[in-house]
Amino acid sequence: MAVFVFLLWLLLNGVISLETVIIGAIIAGILTVITYRILSLPLKTELLIAGNLPVFILYSGVLVVEIFKAAFAVMRSILRAEEPDPMIVEFESGFDTDVQNVLLANSITLTPGTITVFQEKNRFVVHCLHREYADGIEKSPFVRVISHLKF
Repeated sequence: MAVFVFLLWLLLNGVISLETVIIGAIIAGILTVITYRILSLPLKTELLIAGNLPVFILYSGVLVVEIFKAAFAVMRSILRAEEPDPMIVEFESGFDTDVQNVLLANSITLTPGTITVFQEKNRFVVHCLHREYADGIEKSPFVRVISHLKF
């Protein structure tokens, strides 16, 4: 968290000088300590996030690509005046942690044409605007990337 606060400081400041860097490092450190004390967050959480940072970066890229692909598919359907062929799909993700399951549920909902209707543990119920959107949803790129997260 301290790194992100420090980078935000530099970004918002607009000028990089020795003074800016030193003050930013001090402020980032103080804010991080205060935040951890107020929220009672263990350092273990920070280490888990840092260890998974490459996967989160990859996930962000996959999310953006999948959102654009789905948006274009929905736009094409609208422009062709195709009638929706909705479908409800149930599947299990196979993930053990709540973080992975919630991340998958939110990823599905953020993707145009699909909505996570229900999620409990690793069981999902998803509404798809068209039947083809449901094909292989349990093996989507989201599932492949999220499976690499270590908790």
